[in-house]
Amino acid sequence: MTSVRQPAEPEARTIAGAVRGRAEGGLAVFRGIPFAQPPTGPARFATPQPVTPWDGVRDATAFGPPPPQSSVFGPAPVPASDDWLTLNVWTPAADPAARRPVLVWIYGGAYKVGSAEIPAYDGSRLAREGDQVLVTFNYRTGMEGFAYLDGAPANRGLLDQVAALNWVRDNIAAFGGDPAEVTVFGQSAGGGSVASLLAMPRAAGLFRRAIAQSVPGLYYSPPLAADIAAAIAAELGLRATVADLSAVDPVRLVAAGDAVDRKLSQYEDRWGQVALTDTPFAPVVDGDVLPVTPWAALAAGAARDVPLIVGHTRDEARLGLVMSGQLGKISEEQAGKRLRVLGPGPDGEQAYRAAFPDASAERLYELIQNDWVFRMPTLQLAEAQTAAGGMAYLYELAWPAPVNGGILGACHGLDGPLVFGNLEGGLAGRLIGPPPVPAAEEMSAQFRTAWTRFAATGDPGWPAYDPRERLTRVFDIPPAVVPYPAETSRRLWQDHVPPRPLPLAT
Repeated sequence: MTSVRQPAEPEARTIAGAVRGRAEGGLAVFRGIPFAQPPTGPARFATPQPVTPWDGVRDATAFGPPPPQSSVFGPAPVPASDDWLTLNVWTPAADPAARRPVLVWIYGGAYKVGSAEIPAYDGSRLAREGDQVLVTFNYRTGMEGFAYLDGAPANRGLLDQVAALNWVRDNIAAFGGDPAEVTVFGQSAGGGSVASLLAMPRAAGLFRRAIAQSVPGLYYSPPLAADIAAAIAAELGLRATVADLSAVDPVRLVAAGDAVDRKLSQYEDRWGQVALTDTPFAPVVDGDVLPVTPWAALAAGAARDVPLIVGHTRDEARLGLVMSGQLGKISEEQAGKRLRVLGPGPDGEQAYRAAFPDASAERLYELIQNDWVFRMPTLQLAEAQTAAGGMAYLYELAWPAPVNGGILGACHGLDGPLVFGNLEGGLAGRLIGPPPVPAAEEMSAQFRTAWTRFAATGDPGWPAYDPRERLTRVFDIPPAVVPYPAETSRRLWQDHVPPRPLPLAT
């Protein structure tokens, strides 16, 4: 790692103008740099537009405001301004000659929440220890970013991500980064976003490597997405059109989305499997912005030249069971319904019960949630990449979150704080505990070493996945490389890939 003395107020020059950041812990840190025009007024629900240049030196010491977002998971901040599309840079030195590898993070949040200012995503540790440049950014979520509206491009949140990556290509050299050595990484909806970017022509060539953590299998067909948007707009007595919604306060639009979110189960006859998820939003396979699903794109060789790390946690669904108060309360009827609706093929329930004969109702409920939402989509992404001759590295996080006696298991979201090495406060505090146990630091070091090594070399330190041995890195204490651990589930699904994109049920 190179040690560089930072000026107290480091500066860098972007295409749009100069910015002034702050020296923090041996790094130059820049926050709140706009990468696109605010998507409001006439630009609302539109493709992001280039930033208007400015004169002088712009202050870049504070995060930009988060995009309007759901309050389903807890109180959501009201944006202080409309300048939602900003990014942040942590760099060992804003030296154009440095040419360090670049890591670009995409946050998750069910495509309805999220912000780059969340403390768990502070890039200091990864940038400092890896001697790399770390970038995080905001993108539109919920109705602003993913509702399928008449008169607007689909997948505006994904288009925001492309705009941020274009900014990285054009400007990151001024911050000491190499635009030819960019690795994009994300978790949950961020992992789904990474998968989408691999399939998007607009993103081609903007990154060299990719890491997709806990990829959700949710992708919507236009008829399904249009019906969902219509239901949300109807909460306000409006149509799902730009003409009707462009003057609606974003906070009111978020509330309308939350109203539908809270009663998703009432739409089961129309929306099918979506009604059993926790979000009405997902990328839309519209044939333009996202021409086909990531699995189809990778199988056709769309990202054959992009090395890919992809993986999931062992107990993806456990956190949701705990947060919803359902842990220990799942009935045989509830488990049977999930197995029938989400299971592989017409005999999915029987197949799961035969494959896991000793599993309780709650264990079966959890297994089908794990597999349908995250584990099998993640595995199948590695298989699609490999089938086309590309390089994929598969992993599973098996180390259990230590809080409350390990009741959460290796749950969804645990890998986020471990990857960044931010092990206290916020989500990390709820999963790892105050103070973090020593084993958490060891687990974090495993992830940080693998991710920064991959960003620098394309090799995370374990064998590539192949359809014969299916070698998988298991993040645990001690770590291991073994054949794919969820082999029973893989066999259940090998001939029954879920419908993608999801159709309108009626």
